[in-house]
Amino acid sequence: MAFLFNKFQEAVKVLAKSPTFARDPRKMQFEADINRLFLYTWSGKSAEEADVDEVIEMANKASVDDQQKQVQENIHSQTRNFSTAMDSILLSDSTEGDGAGGGSSKNADAAPRRSGLSLAVGQRGPSSKHPAIPKTKPLNLAEVSLRLKESIGYTLDLKPSQISHEAAGTGLFVNGEADVGTVIAFYPGVIYAPAYYRYIPGYPKVDAKNPYLITRYDGTVVNAQPWGSGGETRELWDGSRLPENQPISHSNDEKGSDRLWKTLSKPLEGTRIIGGVGEIIERRNPLALAHFANHPAKGMAPNVMICPYDFPLTEKEMRTYVPNVSFGNPEEVSMRRFGSFWWRTGSKESGSDVPIMKALVLVTTRALCDEEVLLNYRLSNSKKRPAWYTPVDEEEDRRRWS
Repeated sequence: MAFLFNKFQEAVKVLAKSPTFARDPRKMQFEADINRLFLYTWSGKSAEEADVDEVIEMANKASVDDQQKQVQENIHSQTRNFSTAMDSILLSDSTEGDGAGGGSSKNADAAPRRSGLSLAVGQRGPSSKHPAIPKTKPLNLAEVSLRLKESIGYTLDLKPSQISHEAAGTGLFVNGEADVGTVIAFYPGVIYAPAYYRYIPGYPKVDAKNPYLITRYDGTVVNAQPWGSGGETRELWDGSRLPENQPISHSNDEKGSDRLWKTLSKPLEGTRIIGGVGEIIERRNPLALAHFANHPAKGMAPNVMICPYDFPLTEKEMRTYVPNVSFGNPEEVSMRRFGSFWWRTGSKESGSDVPIMKALVLVTTRALCDEEVLLNYRLSNSKKRPAWYTPVDEEEDRRRWS
């Protein structure tokens, strides 16, 4: 396996420098990341040498769009398996039989799809027309976590980080074994499309007291602060309240992977947000802890990477296990980035496109076993970075924020 992994790593480096990638540095880095994710999610501990060669050849021939689609399929397949495992842990035979698996009961189907921070738009609580919450087994988060490890071979723990600097605080640890290319964690919280940046708490200085913000390449921002470290129930959740067990913030540090655009442009004027009633979310999700992953110290290497995950909202039986809600209605307006600005490109046309929720997951870049999860934060090199931050790859940092 070591030989195959080294061969695999060499292929990643070669393909990332391929002249077929776009000339735009930022887009090039995005395509390089997709290429890596394509290879990682197709690799595995049981792969034969011939299989690895075949995957590398496929990566050479496939377009970035095709690779991106395959990555989404691979991530979605793993998420489905995780959801099935969680159903077997939390649902009794009677609940599985009445269509309430994953929270998709008939009552839940009747609920409005839109959700967000009702507190930010002046609403004090959910509508009385909220869906019924399916009955689950009376297990606490620790018990669910233990059973998940027994089912899929690993779970996640929070404990003091092994990183030496004080700002590291709590670290994220794999408890068990996970192969290369595994979805190891979900980045939980409230999702903001670019049109809704002004509604992120604390705007425009959104990261002054909140180090748990992260952004996708398409500008979608996820705020994990309302999630904290999870909960003990399946509940109607809209992310409008900060939990008592929220993550500890180091106010002078930028703690985050690709942690938000360093300059937030002013989105559309007059955008109105309609508050939602929230979604039925399983708060006892042992894998919804990606925001606790630390950046590796000098001499250490990251062992996971960020992967965008476009969760199809038609998958109602899985919905409760994807720990996110969208602020407002992200489908109301499409945005395009021009430099540091976002422009309206028109409303999404109705058609056969499946509605999605733009989430994020962490994918392992090697096999992990009972160790700390380390994520390359890729902080921008255009401004002063924290003293504890040691770049993993300066060139990647530069391209990411170009």
